[in-house]
Amino acid sequence: MGSVSFLQKRFLAFLVAMGIVVTSNAYCFSKMNKPGEAVKGCTLDGKLYPFGEIARTHNCFRCSCSPEAMRCCSLFHTPVGYDKENCKVVFNEKSCDYDVVLKSDPSKECHVYSRVG
Repeated sequence: MGSVSFLQKRFLAFLVAMGIVVTSNAYCFSKMNKPGEAVKGCTLDGKLYPFGEIARTHNCFRCSCSPEAMRCCSLFHTPVGYDKENCKVVFNEKSCDYDVVLKSDPSKECHVYSRVG
């Protein structure tokens, strides 16, 4: 019976961790445009984006551009729960997300327990 209780606790911990990952919000910010500044669109890190919705910027944000402001949220979530002693975090520009890999062999992925936005 002791092992069943241990398994139940581990399963509960897993569900809680998954709930944290699923319910976390992405990192978001707003950049207000000065009057007359956004004539053709919004500028982010030197790149001009058209008015409207932008599915993915060059630096991995989803944005909305209007003459008043540019509002953006990250497409990536930062890993916080992983084996920090044996693993390292590497940003993957193709997937717009972080990979966690073994320090000794970057071709092998590490298990990530939780991420924050």
